[in-house]
Amino acid sequence: MQDMSQLWGGAEQLQKTLADSWSKALGTFQTTSQGAAPPLTFASDKLEALQKDYIAQATELWNQSLQENPKLKDRRFANEAWSHNPMAAFTAAVYLLNTRTLMGLVDAAQTDAKTKARLQFSVEQFSAATAPSNFLMFNAEAQQKAIETKGESIAKGVQNMLHDMKQGHVSMTDESLFEVGKNVATTEGKVVFENEFFQLLEYKPLTAKVYERPFLLIPPCINKFYILDLQPANSLIRYAAAQGHRTFVVSWRNPDESMKDTTWDDYIEHVAIQAISVVQEISGSEQINALGFCVGGTILSNALAVLAARGEDPVASATFLTTLIDFSDTGVLDVFIDEAFVKFREMQFAEGGLMKGQDMASTFSFLRPNDLVWNYVVGNYLKGETPPPFDLLYWNSDSTNLPGRMYAWYLRNTYLENNLIQPGKAKVCGESIDYRKVKMPLYIYGSREDHIVPIGGAYATTQVFPGKKRFVMGASGHIAGVINPPEANKRCYWTGAADKFPKTAPEWIASAKEHAGSWWPDWSAWLKTHAGKQIAAPKSYGKGKYKAIENAPGRYVKARAEG
Repeated sequence: MQDMSQLWGGAEQLQKTLADSWSKALGTFQTTSQGAAPPLTFASDKLEALQKDYIAQATELWNQSLQENPKLKDRRFANEAWSHNPMAAFTAAVYLLNTRTLMGLVDAAQTDAKTKARLQFSVEQFSAATAPSNFLMFNAEAQQKAIETKGESIAKGVQNMLHDMKQGHVSMTDESLFEVGKNVATTEGKVVFENEFFQLLEYKPLTAKVYERPFLLIPPCINKFYILDLQPANSLIRYAAAQGHRTFVVSWRNPDESMKDTTWDDYIEHVAIQAISVVQEISGSEQINALGFCVGGTILSNALAVLAARGEDPVASATFLTTLIDFSDTGVLDVFIDEAFVKFREMQFAEGGLMKGQDMASTFSFLRPNDLVWNYVVGNYLKGETPPPFDLLYWNSDSTNLPGRMYAWYLRNTYLENNLIQPGKAKVCGESIDYRKVKMPLYIYGSREDHIVPIGGAYATTQVFPGKKRFVMGASGHIAGVINPPEANKRCYWTGAADKFPKTAPEWIASAKEHAGSWWPDWSAWLKTHAGKQIAAPKSYGKGKYKAIENAPGRYVKARAEG
């Protein structure tokens, strides 16, 4: 047998190859305004240890393959077809070894933190894309299915691929089985206001009495609101109404060319602030309670700061769900952001235009490439399967555009410069943003495994506002952590000592108390203390000039992003 060190190829050669690859990758990320690659060297002791470990594992793998097929622990190769095919099993085992080694090389790299994060992201994307399971000539399971179906699975896979090429994205579920307003977003209500940017939905009360202060939800503008109303059993909107809150929800318009010049100020003034005002008028209440989810929370925080600068105090309490307000910790999304990238977007949208929803959706999918991209490539195309019906994945595929100028402003003032937490630095709707003036009670929620709003980023909000706060951490990620109804009796959440907020999330977590089940009842109990007395539930929708326009969920949410 040849010397196994040939599999390694020499430490110096691999070091040079990775460094060269990194320099080329910088063109994709547009990493520096000067275009020069950050310095990249490797820790010699780690490199030497990695080389020895690689040779040892490769030798063991070779010797094992002479006696039996390698054992594969990765779920991509879990089907028995892999273990029964010697060549496929060996190919998969070598792929896994090479992937571990590449990640070890990233660990050995000596460079700045951001460059290292980008290097890790690049290697993860490369490894996910080059898995042998992604190719018919290596995928033993797909080959076996082709034989068993006499080629029918391949024919069906080609049909699936042509269908997805036509629709512009990889199918994650059978989208033909869902219809907004028919079997998702079905909570009863009416549209009671609309302008060119949003519709305001009012939902039918589910209790004989409601709290005097109504409740307004502002969902993220990068997704559609019905993530909060997928099915009756897991609808946060329905839950709020069942708790006795007169519930209103912003339904964002899916931007088209008529909105190509829309700005961040428009979203604050003509959506968030307008919605607050309309809810006040309809309910007759001087103050309301408000909730912002993800980017909706960032938008709500800006609206509250603008109103405070104007000497107005229409919101009694605010809830922020998986929201970034301090953008110091943005997790994996930080790999995309630098001065050159933001300048490129500003130039791209200087004359207006749209950030296409499918581009945004693809970016988020590739944050979890094995789960949200290649899994469906293999199932849909190589195995000719139709993905099962799943309302959450239908919602995930229902993308939304963003106004380009609004998007560019957001990138610079949040992810790049983190201006919102610097008093007076950001100007919105003609007012200086100063969160020290936003003093209402806050309920702040973060998900422990969130890859879009890291728990540290969500927790950082506790350090920004001066008022009374409650922070809660839920299990799971950005969506599953939030959409966790009590009846499901799943997961858990953590709470800390009242009014004690150390500087960092790990410090808070160290003394937090774990509770079984959903965090929703904890939030509901908190919200009721800010909702005022109970009054008779209204018998009709809207009030005065705000009359029912059409049934919920309205037509805005049904508009699909084109192109």
